[in-house]
Amino acid sequence: MLRSIAALRRACLLLLAGPAMVLGTTTALEAQAIGLPQISPESKECIQCHRKQNRGLYQQWGSSKHYRANVGCYECHQAEKSDKDAFNHYDYTIAVIVSPKDCSRCHSQEVKEFQDSHHASAGKILGSLDNVLAEVVEGNKGLITPAFPMGVSAAAVNGCWQCHGAPVKVLANGKLDPATYPNSGIGRLNPDGTQGSCNACHTRHSFSVAQARHPNTCGKCHLGPDHPQKEIYEESKHGINFFANEDKMNMSSAKWIAGEDYWAAPTCATCHMSATKNQKVTHDIGMRISWNNRPITSVRPEIADAKMGLPSANVPWQVRRQNMKDVCSACHNKNWVENFYVQYDGLVNLYNTKFGAPGKALYALAKPLRPHKAPFSHKVDWVWFEIWHHEGRRARHGASMMGPDYTHWHGTYEVAQHFYANYIPILKKLAKDAIASGDPKKIAGGKKLLAKIDEVLNSKDHQWFLDKMSPEEAARRKKAREEFKKRYKN
Repeated sequence: MLRSIAALRRACLLLLAGPAMVLGTTTALEAQAIGLPQISPESKECIQCHRKQNRGLYQQWGSSKHYRANVGCYECHQAEKSDKDAFNHYDYTIAVIVSPKDCSRCHSQEVKEFQDSHHASAGKILGSLDNVLAEVVEGNKGLITPAFPMGVSAAAVNGCWQCHGAPVKVLANGKLDPATYPNSGIGRLNPDGTQGSCNACHTRHSFSVAQARHPNTCGKCHLGPDHPQKEIYEESKHGINFFANEDKMNMSSAKWIAGEDYWAAPTCATCHMSATKNQKVTHDIGMRISWNNRPITSVRPEIADAKMGLPSANVPWQVRRQNMKDVCSACHNKNWVENFYVQYDGLVNLYNTKFGAPGKALYALAKPLRPHKAPFSHKVDWVWFEIWHHEGRRARHGASMMGPDYTHWHGTYEVAQHFYANYIPILKKLAKDAIASGDPKKIAGGKKLLAKIDEVLNSKDHQWFLDKMSPEEAARRKKAREEFKKRYKN
């Protein structure tokens, strides 16, 4: 009788404490009494060895929610004998890679959202212009492995593949080719046919929610000259507030709603994934983005999604923007949010109209005039690539996340400098060399290119370069200069 009363009391206390307490403090006997799952015999056997041979992994797992829910090694690594990467390990059939398919046994909704996102499709970059750089221009075929007997570029293996992911090649007995694994690229192409790696954000074996919410986790890939979101965030008021108030962010909380559970600052997860008072957590990071700033000119996200065959192609940008405005409203009023988007759209439209679209048209005319056809074989290829792929992206990403230095000095300033001081002179030389070549095709192409250069430079956006600024604009500039000198004359 006393045992029954004690058991009932424990159950009541656990219910009052909530599910986090159930998973966090329940003993094995108490878990059994209230019907929680027990750790499996298979995982118990795994633990006997791995707690000695891989103490760090064992301790990470021991601090995780998986441990408190009695989810062990076997629950994640079990495999069917028919799986491509399956192998026999002490009479158990397992696989090294835990793919989204494996995670979906418990996290089906999260995996579905992730599989529908750009993150899971990141491996599709293979074969793109970026990969030509890593595989050919920067690399060679010097890295020889069983899956690549003819060699593969170490620049691609250690660079592009580690963020974007690559196809994992399976060798005999379930072993994985060393050029393709280890790899936690977020768009990894797994042996079971799935795309992606949950481990890219939820680092094994602790799977810490606090770590997944931290900006540094996103910074593994989202930094550098062409997509410096991490650095932009650190420059922004959001980032400044986060690092000044990290101890107030409640990062480990099971419920993590902006404005309720924390309010000092947002992180990347806050804006792109985490719950609000009106939205659930989402693992599709495109559902709150209203511009895709990756291409030569920014496009609405549904256009890019359609090209990649993603179901989100049916979600218009206006809906996604409203989703993000909902996030912003946790801390900002409506006027602030609306005005921010006026500023952001203005910068995107400036870049698209003044540099992106004209630059693209000029490059299309210049390509046939190059002496060699290979990508990056002429200076014009490098200059134009960096204008849109590096500097233009920095400007647009900087505006999207309120990083003024990246918008201007690392962005529009460098776009303009290289457009006028490098790109236009190179284009003119290409055109003149083509006209002087004696080749009728090249002569015609050179004339077309010169005519397009003339058209672009005489347009309203660029006519200042030819000393053709309108009298009204010249008067405004003169007045502004005089006012500046007057303010600082003392």
